Amino acid sequence: MIGNNDPPNHPALARQMQDYLRWRNDHRRHPTVLQAQRRERARIRIRIEKDIHWGRPRPKAA
Repeated sequence: MIGNNDPPNHPALARQMQDYLRWRNDHRRHPTVLQAQRRERARIRIRIEKDIHWGRPRPKAA
């Protein structure tokens, strides 16, 4: 939308920003979807911090 853009003047920039914000508000996600996405990211982050890998468990070193 706005990235890689070089507006010719300030009013053009303001208009593009307003258009983007209008689009963003019209296409917002439902709060329950956002909450579920945050929970999933937190679950994955915890697995990474605890060094828990996906799939089969690692063989223990002797």
